[in-house]
Order: sequence, then C-alpha cells, then structure tokens
Amino acid sequence: MTTSVRKAAEALLEAGVLILSPDAPITFASGIRSPVYMDIRRLIASPRAWVTVIDGLMQRLEEGPAPEVVAGVAVGGVPHSAALAYAAGLPCCFVRKEAKGYGRGLAVEGAEVRGRRVALVEDAVTTGGSSLKAVKALRQAGAEVTVCLAVAGYGFSDTHHAFAGAGVEFSLLVPFLDLLDTAAGREGFPPEAVDEARRWWADPRAWEPA
Repeated sequence: MTTSVRKAAEALLEAGVLILSPDAPITFASGIRSPVYMDIRRLIASPRAWVTVIDGLMQRLEEGPAPEVVAGVAVGGVPHSAALAYAAGLPCCFVRKEAKGYGRGLAVEGAEVRGRRVALVEDAVTTGGSSLKAVKALRQAGAEVTVCLAVAGYGFSDTHHAFAGAGVEFSLLVPFLDLLDTAAGREGFPPEAVDEARRWWADPRAWEPA
C-alpha cells in the first residue's frame, strides 16, 4: 500500500465511512448483500479528512491525460467532483441518473462537454453500472471520457473488465481491501467482523452470513 493510499484510507476511517454490519447485511443497488458498507457520503462532514481525499484524487488526476472538465455522477459523486474541479481550476458538470422530464431535459448539467476531455468522479463503485451509464450519457453529449476516478471501491475484477471494455481507465483511490487492512486492529473494527468482510469480498454473490 502506497503512502498516498494509506493517508486516504486513514482519512476515510476518520470520517467513519467504513461500516461493518455482519449481523444486519446491507443490500446494494446491484442486489448484492453485504456485511460491510462504505458510506462515502459521511466524508463531506469531516473537512480535514475530505481535504486529504481530494488531494489524493488530485494526484490521480495529474497522472493521466489532462482533462478539460471534471464531471460528477449524481448524487454521490457531485460534492467530490465539485471540490476536485475547484482545486484543479477546471469547469465542472454533473450527470443525472435520468434526464429531466421538464425544463431543458438535460442529462448533463453545468459545463459544456462537447468535444472536451472529461474526467468522471464517483464516490464509491461496486459493479460500475451507474458509472458506465454516466459515461454513456457524457459520450452522447459529445464528451471524450478519459478516466473514472473513484474515492473508494470494492475492486472486483468484473468491475475493472467492464470499464476496460468501455474504453475507460478506472482509477480507484482507496481499494476496499486496503481500507480493511488499515482498519484491522483498530478500535471499533472487531477482528471477526473484518474477517467476515474479507470472506464476503472473495465471493460476494455467494456469500451468506456465517
């Protein structure tokens, strides 16, 4: 684990985003049941931790082709995309889950993306379905989507394959197992709950509570 990943992981733990719940499994939008949840929405309530994470995203942004616009996936990715765009001095937009049925009926709001390189920002990525739907909306609006940056994610191989198949680089600031490793041994993270989370990660669709 690199120093930047560890710092970001520690910031996420400071913000209380890692929730271990083996006795009350959580159901994701994908239908996957899980004994663990990463509630990245909590991050914006902890300014110091949030600054650390945005710094980490900025480093990732600078590693690839320079984008011309930063986009956020509504709603979870919007605050992070806005903060990152502000820090980078770039225009920002957000992508709705569905185009509005009134007003201008747009799926992409904010900065103009047609003919411009766009970096997409997510809060947490599980299967990548919602992110790739946003990529499609951006491309339909004329954008060149170069990368999807996520604050955290589970790092499933199928997720990486899905992004690769769509021709989008997927950059994960804090992989799930690194977050678990950082939490292990700390107060509030019982070893048996951490072990159950690892067991779930190995085969999430087949997982059943121990």
